[in-house]
Amino acid sequence: MNPRLLLPSLPLFLLACGSSDAPSGAKTRTLILAAYTTPREVYEKEVIPAFQASWKTSHPGEEITFETSYQGSGAQSRAVVGGLEADIVALSLEADVTRIQETGLITRDWKAGPFHGMVSSSIACLAVRPGNPKGVKDWEDLKRADLEVLTPNVRTSGGAMWNIAGVYGAVVRGHTSAPAVDDAAATALVAGILARVKIMDKGARESMITFEKGVGDVAITYENEVLSGRLAGQTYDYVVPKSTILIVNPIAVVDANATKHGTTDLADAFVAFTQRPEAQQMFARYGYRPVEPSVLASTTSLFPQVEDLFTVEDLGGWPAIQKTLFDQGALYDRALQASGAEK
Repeated sequence: MNPRLLLPSLPLFLLACGSSDAPSGAKTRTLILAAYTTPREVYEKEVIPAFQASWKTSHPGEEITFETSYQGSGAQSRAVVGGLEADIVALSLEADVTRIQETGLITRDWKAGPFHGMVSSSIACLAVRPGNPKGVKDWEDLKRADLEVLTPNVRTSGGAMWNIAGVYGAVVRGHTSAPAVDDAAATALVAGILARVKIMDKGARESMITFEKGVGDVAITYENEVLSGRLAGQTYDYVVPKSTILIVNPIAVVDANATKHGTTDLADAFVAFTQRPEAQQMFARYGYRPVEPSVLASTTSLFPQVEDLFTVEDLGGWPAIQKTLFDQGALYDRALQASGAEK
């Protein structure tokens, strides 16, 4: 059985570490974490248990339990806006936290911390079958007629949005053979890739599980998805495009919910814990590029270098990306229509 299928994906899953064995009279407190799909293992297996142990040491007599929810970042963001009372959100991209903030549920400056609200980073890459039998080298290969491609749905998945931003950025930065580094050239390449897409799952994790079942030749995905899959026993390889985007993943306290639940101190402590060196090492073990500088410096040998690694800011920031790529009638919609695909 694939070990990556073992953790529940129900809307809320109670991680009851310590609650059933709590000493008589111990105070039990609960945090609700709503996250995107890919970091499920690192949170459930390492970060949450380590935080629980740390809190118990510093707060004798208190036991911490977690309720956790994992789904595509966009879907998760909308669920919180729609009433999922998460104390903390750990999502794929800043725009999904901004959506929550704009409703008034997040009232403080969630980017005020040392890493501007980010907890992990990665890159957009191409997962391929062992030995790369189709000889995939870069983004442009994905429009080849002999390839079946997987990428999630941009309407539910932050990972899918990162994937499209990676393709777009490579074109407009002049790192493809496109005759002009403009939106038309990017639209054509995205359309060519979408024409080869076999399945669009709801989230990045679901997309990789589909790939692990033998569907498709290439999966556009997070680098950490490939590395955590290998940790779970998968044997696929991955290709790093010569130009790709640096993915940064935010974490934030949902102030209104934490205030309502009386967990603001606990939620703040958890967010701070995820950014400490010991937790950043945990993320690195699961294939994430750390945001904490000292841990990043100690793990550079684990990750391949990128010829042209660009950021969201290089593309104008998320509001500009949303308008250019993902608003109704924007580049993605035009490319999808041009591809002839019904997805």
